[in-house]
Amino acid sequence: MNSLSVQNGSSYVRYPDSFSTAIAKNVTVVLLGISINYLNGTLIHTFRKHQVFYHNPRYILFIHLVVNDTVQLTTAVTLFVCTYVFYTINTYLCCFILSFVVFTSLNSPLNLAVMAVECYIAVCFPLQHPQLCNIKKIYIVIGCIWAMNLLSFLPDIFFLAATEPALFSSTVVCETTHLFRNPIMIKKREVTYSVYFVGVWLVLTYTYVQIFLAARSVKTTNSDAKKARNTILLHSFQLLLSMLTYVFSTVLQLVFILFPRIHLHFMFVWYILLQILPRFLSPIVYGLRDNMFREHLKKYLSCSILI
Repeated sequence: MNSLSVQNGSSYVRYPDSFSTAIAKNVTVVLLGISINYLNGTLIHTFRKHQVFYHNPRYILFIHLVVNDTVQLTTAVTLFVCTYVFYTINTYLCCFILSFVVFTSLNSPLNLAVMAVECYIAVCFPLQHPQLCNIKKIYIVIGCIWAMNLLSFLPDIFFLAATEPALFSSTVVCETTHLFRNPIMIKKREVTYSVYFVGVWLVLTYTYVQIFLAARSVKTTNSDAKKARNTILLHSFQLLLSMLTYVFSTVLQLVFILFPRIHLHFMFVWYILLQILPRFLSPIVYGLRDNMFREHLKKYLSCSILI
């Protein structure tokens, strides 16, 4: 049974869910995960079946975000269920799962920033767009995103293996805060996340302002500029949800002190907001709002409903 461990002096007090509550929470998370991944899978299938999307950098970045969100959601749901069924798991397996969680979590804001820049170039520099955002460069950027995140997280695993080798022969609570407790790793993680998210916020703010000014400078209605602005606003909302992770520990301690009876339910709602809701927004931003993608997507969704 899952529980919340709150430090009290030198001991930890555990507050478990009831059996019925644990079942309800797990069923809710698994059903939400399956539903969102089904929609994501349909988006990926739609992309694969139509060559027209292969030559548009916007759709390539979008489908990369969808694949990334699918992996992130799958690993997050797996960890959620594991905390209830096993509570602790083998350290090697934990590091493997956490690697995907961290990589995909860091990929999302960087991917959002690149998508915002692509929108900005398409609206403000339409003549230069084919040269600046060609397919080859987009794939290079995606490769750089993965390389940056690999280099930011893999040293933590190597450092853990060098400083605490005995840990790999035991089981652990599979959370980054439990596994990577060294002050050096904590500080490095805080600095890395701060740099990533501040940089992405600056990019989103700059591109939004520039697109807004470009739309105002055009006397007639510029639907592309308005759509790009709305897209960046949705990206900002996704990023805001991701950034809530930084205040999770502080908010959790405050809730436990003020409302100890509801802290487990608060954790569950917080989990839905941080892990599930951002993954639900990605298909909406482009998959359902984009006219061309939506027309192709409706065919597969209609077939699935009929079946």
